[in-house]
Amino acid sequence: MSTTPSTTTPHSMLAFVLKAYGGAEQACLEQVPVPVPNARQLLIRVRAAGLNPVDFKIRRGDLKIVQRYQLPAVLGNELAGEIVACGDQVHRFHIGDRVFARVAKERMGAFAQFAIVEEDHAAVIPASLDFATAAAIPLAGLTALQALRDELRVGKGQRIFISGGAGGVGTFAIQIAKHLGAQVATTASPRGAALVRQLGADIVVDYTQEKPVSVLSGFDGAFDLLGGDTLEQAFSIVRLGATVVTVAGIPEPQTASKDLGRGLGLQALFWFASFSLRRRARQHGVHYRYLFMHPSGADLSELARLVDAGVIKVIVDSVHPFESIIDAMAKLESGHAKGKIVVTMP
Repeated sequence: MSTTPSTTTPHSMLAFVLKAYGGAEQACLEQVPVPVPNARQLLIRVRAAGLNPVDFKIRRGDLKIVQRYQLPAVLGNELAGEIVACGDQVHRFHIGDRVFARVAKERMGAFAQFAIVEEDHAAVIPASLDFATAAAIPLAGLTALQALRDELRVGKGQRIFISGGAGGVGTFAIQIAKHLGAQVATTASPRGAALVRQLGADIVVDYTQEKPVSVLSGFDGAFDLLGGDTLEQAFSIVRLGATVVTVAGIPEPQTASKDLGRGLGLQALFWFASFSLRRRARQHGVHYRYLFMHPSGADLSELARLVDAGVIKVIVDSVHPFESIIDAMAKLESGHAKGKIVVTMP
């Protein structure tokens, strides 16, 4: 198979490019060269891309300590589309396959008409899904699956607390936890309460009226999606010896070694940064874990199977044309989306 894009592939493409770290004005749409895949990579004609909080956190420079990009760089972390070129050593896919993926963290590039994806990071889209729905799955779906299955080891009969259940990750997490056999409690506003109940939440705490810690206790684990005071409350909501996994708190040493494959320098930095949080967790007799999900084609295939079977429903808040990605990002950053925001390519 050739690494050379087909003759119908243009030399340049429209992309959403980050010029400098900072506010929304630092990212814009412009023409850039179409990337060329190496021997183990795929070139994807992007049909849709999902938006995630990590996108504006990267733009602001919040994650520079974890991953510093050479700017300018094309933003975007998840996509769905068609393969237009394969590297010589690609064996699982062929040109024309419909695939979806969480792109490599060190490169990004999903907010563009074409993008590079590692073979091991991609999975085939079920025939029952359109591109916009498939693009909403990778980052949030993988985060929820890996947190619940691998970190919390959720099983039948357990009671799991998931904060922020109406958001992108939360809508996946509720359904995956239920699929694994757990009873689920979550927080939601009155506007999001009907949605999380529809997805299977057994207990819904209206966070505008009461604190979760005032009504929940003795849970077998917690998956925190909000950070701040809600994360602190989770330490009291779970039982002794339980684990609280967060994607919104402060990274701890295991984040650096296990999730990022980094050495003692970053581990030490995270040790100091998370010290007070880990100390409070210990005072409650619980384990604190910050998770950076990892791209996985195998896990995406599992999510695809569950979605195709109707076990998981993908909640899409809104779909915007790629030309309106600045408005879509503003909506994401406002924090009012229920489910995922997606852009579709022309």
